[in-house]
Amino acid sequence: MKTSRRFFFVALAFICMAAQASAQTKVLFLGNSITKHGPKADIDWKGNWGMAASAEANDYVHLVTKGLTDKAGAAPEVMVKNIADFERAYAGYDVPAKLKEAIDFHADLIILAIGENVPALKTAEDKAKLQASVTTLLNALKAGKKPIILVRSCFWANAAKDEALSLACSAVEGVYVDISTLGKDESNYARSERPYKHAGVANHPGDKGMAAIAAALLKAFP
Repeated sequence: MKTSRRFFFVALAFICMAAQASAQTKVLFLGNSITKHGPKADIDWKGNWGMAASAEANDYVHLVTKGLTDKAGAAPEVMVKNIADFERAYAGYDVPAKLKEAIDFHADLIILAIGENVPALKTAEDKAKLQASVTTLLNALKAGKKPIILVRSCFWANAAKDEALSLACSAVEGVYVDISTLGKDESNYARSERPYKHAGVANHPGDKGMAAIAAALLKAFP
C-alpha cells in the first residue's frame, strides 16, 4: 500500500513538472523596431532584429527566449511581429484581418511591447481610445484561451501612453511591466555604446538597454 502511494505521488510530481515545463511552449512577441526591424539602408541599419542591439542574440526578444529556455529546459516556439502600423493607426485597426497569423498562433505567453510610435495623446479621449484599442487587441490574441500576458511600458517613458497601456493590461488580467526608469539612464541607449550615423537608430536601447528590458520581463514572469 505504501509503495503504491509513493508511486502515485512520484507520478503526480512528474506530471506537474512536465506541465510546468511545457506551459509556455508558444511565445508571441508583438512590438515595434525595438522588437524587430529589418535592414534599412537609408538609416544605416543592417540588422534584422531589435534595433539597435549589436547582434540578434543581444536583443530583448532573444534574451527573453534564452531565459525561458533555460528555465524550462526546452526552447519554446516563438513568433515575432512588428506592429508599428497598429501603433500609428490603432483606432479602427482591423485586428482580426491584419493579425490573423498572430491570433491563430494561439500563444501561451504574449509579450506586448508598444507605445513608442503612438502619436501624442493630447486629450483624455485620445488616451481612452488607445486603452480600448489595446484591450481589443489583447482580447483578440487570447483567442478564447488563458495565456499569460505581459505588457511593457514605453522605453521612452510617456505618462499618458503608459497609463493607457497599464489600464488595458489590467482589463485582460495581464502583468504590467514598468520599465520607465530605463530611458532615464543614458547608458541604456545605443549611442552610448557605439557611434551611429542616424540619430533615430542611436536613440534605441543598446545591448545594455536590451538586457535590462529582458531582465524586467523575465522577473515579471510568474
